[in-house]
Amino acid sequence: MNNIVVSILGRRLDHTGFGMKRWYRWRATLSLLMHHEFPVDELVLLYHKEDANLLKLTLSDIEQSCLGINVSTYKLDLNDAWDFEQVYGQLHDFAHSYTFDPEKNNYYFHITTGTHVAQICIYLLNEANYYPGKLIQSSPSQESPAGTYQIIDLDLSRYDQIAKRFHREAQESISHLKSGIKTRNKSYNRMIQEIENVAVRSTAPILITGPTGVGKSHLAKKIFELKKLKSQIKGKLVEVNCATLRGDNAMSTLFGHIKGAYTGAVSDRAGLLVEADQGLLFLDEIGELGQDEQAMLLRAIEDKVFTPFGSDREVSSDFQLIAGTNQNLYKRIQEGKFREDLLARINLWSYQLPSLKSRYEDIEPNIEYELRRYAQNNNQKISFNSTAWSKYLAFSLSSYAEWKANFRDLNSSIIRMATLANGGRITEELVDNEIHRLQMDWNGGGGNYQPDNDDELLEDHLSKEVYDNLDLFDYAQLVNVIKICQKSKSMADAGRKLFDKSRLRKSASNDSQRLRVYLKKYQLDFNLIQEKYAKIGGDG
Repeated sequence: MNNIVVSILGRRLDHTGFGMKRWYRWRATLSLLMHHEFPVDELVLLYHKEDANLLKLTLSDIEQSCLGINVSTYKLDLNDAWDFEQVYGQLHDFAHSYTFDPEKNNYYFHITTGTHVAQICIYLLNEANYYPGKLIQSSPSQESPAGTYQIIDLDLSRYDQIAKRFHREAQESISHLKSGIKTRNKSYNRMIQEIENVAVRSTAPILITGPTGVGKSHLAKKIFELKKLKSQIKGKLVEVNCATLRGDNAMSTLFGHIKGAYTGAVSDRAGLLVEADQGLLFLDEIGELGQDEQAMLLRAIEDKVFTPFGSDREVSSDFQLIAGTNQNLYKRIQEGKFREDLLARINLWSYQLPSLKSRYEDIEPNIEYELRRYAQNNNQKISFNSTAWSKYLAFSLSSYAEWKANFRDLNSSIIRMATLANGGRITEELVDNEIHRLQMDWNGGGGNYQPDNDDELLEDHLSKEVYDNLDLFDYAQLVNVIKICQKSKSMADAGRKLFDKSRLRKSASNDSQRLRVYLKKYQLDFNLIQEKYAKIGGDG
């Protein structure tokens, strides 16, 4: 591959006079071409129109001393070499006009010459891949007019320590979005990781969907805090629930109004979009927004301008939008209640937060998080005793725990038990009362969860030592195994029910032996299980 160097003709560093002594002095561009271990096949020399004489001399010297190098020139039309906008624009234009072919050539951009502004612009254009190559820096030395050079590779993925640092910072950002909760649900963790990438790299709208109580507003706050920590946002977080906006009040609240715009408008009002300028606007329940407000919002997102209610003058506001909803917006479109073009605009980054029930792996860490949060808010550490913890966790993971309001239910549940916990300990009695209350709430005063029955079942069949050392998984599994054994005609019958799928994959299945081995692990006997069941009257 050929080596192609792009350099700016330096008014000072390339000009060492017109006499013969110039051949013994270091000249930034010419000297870079003198290194045999770094053969340059082509030089693209950018120059200012005022430096025509220096350009002529430099080209002549290159022709004499560096045989075989192709040289092309490009004139920079600058009035002020220290004007960032001018310099960036000219270098950007060069990048567009020059045909780069990274598959055939290695490109190096000489950042020794030119003003500091030009060097910064070259760096930015290189980082943005307008200049597809590496940077090269040259410097003088006492040993030779050729001086020295250093190649700067901006591919940060090649530097282990930097890559590790970026990974660590990304993990810290992800942890921030999850409020430090060590969640275990793989799909949820993948989603949060993508949201972290989007939050720090994009200012486009984000749509967060999901049922009530899954944490849409909480996540919006965390995204705002993360962008604030990264200095990516200057303004504040402005939140509004669109379900509370109706009629003139909706238009006025969001977009402002002028005095006299409607009855009761006794003075001008800026509106929340103006308040969110340079910040983040979170519109919760966006599906409840009226058609007129939707049209105005669409324009505000696309053009950054809108017209306050009753005014004929446009107002500008540059904000990032996060929208939340628990509704199916596609269905709202079919019903004629939501604009299709607005959904298309806010749906670039769309994330559906799962319900608490669908994230069983994360219930335990979220209980622990709620306990920590209570301790921080109330300056009091609260914990479960071991029996109470096992019972509450078993209920939380059971099919009886509906968690209809998701994390709001869990938060309220922990607050109630923590508030009533004497000495900072949540007891079994508090857990029983809380389970009963949750069941009443979820079932309109009914409910059929009977945690004591399972406890009594295991306590009746297991030794105290075995019972006290049961994992939650073993607890749940063993309860069902014993119940099936109680109602089966024989050990073989119970085995067929318990191993109904795996037994079909075996050429010779011994269901009785498999069940016998399992029961023996917990010091249980099938016949004794049936005898105890018969004594209490079985199903009758």
